[in-house]
Amino acid sequence: MFERLWAYIRSWFKTTAESAMDPEIEIQSAIDEARRRDQDLRNQAAKVIAHKTTLESQIERTADDVGEAREMAKQALLKADEAKKAGDQAAVTKWTQAAQSLAMKLQASENNVNSLKEQYEFAVGQAEEAKEAVQTNAMSLQELSARRMEMLGSLEQAKMQETVNSAVEAMSRGVTDDMPSLDQVETKIEQRKAEAMARAELREATPEGAEAELRKAINTTEADAKLDELRAELGLQS
Repeated sequence: MFERLWAYIRSWFKTTAESAMDPEIEIQSAIDEARRRDQDLRNQAAKVIAHKTTLESQIERTADDVGEAREMAKQALLKADEAKKAGDQAAVTKWTQAAQSLAMKLQASENNVNSLKEQYEFAVGQAEEAKEAVQTNAMSLQELSARRMEMLGSLEQAKMQETVNSAVEAMSRGVTDDMPSLDQVETKIEQRKAEAMARAELREATPEGAEAELRKAINTTEADAKLDELRAELGLQS
């Protein structure tokens, strides 16, 4: 039970972390990891090729040793032969032993050359494989870089679309939720008009309203009388 619960918790954290990751950061991380692996591969390939080059140098030096030992062994044999002809047994023994020692050195050098040649053949194959691996991985890295540019373009388009969607949704919310509809506005206007008319009607029904209406009537009568007076002065007919 505990293991199942722990597995669920780990899965939940992983899913939450993945959803929280910025895709652009994830893309760059993948590119960085691919470049790191490519560099590691190049370093390993360089070591393999360097080993092949080292073997070439060792074969050349060992071949020189073989040639030198062969010539010296020949010279020792010639010396031993001369001593034998001269009847110098001590010299014969010395040069014969020298020739034997040089022959053993020659044999060891030849064996070493053969061993190095076998290693070299194997190293050549490894070097070619390493070069092919580097070339293949380099092409993969280029493809990945191209995909990175494509994915970043798609990501930018997605971000722009999300921005547009957010703006449209905000406008929609503003019109439908936050702002009153035209019908609501019209209802409020009608209500205010009705309340204003009701207050006017109530004011007229009060003594103050009647007094105001009377003053208005008097003022109107006086104004009409003043207009008649002005017409008479002007000789106009009312």
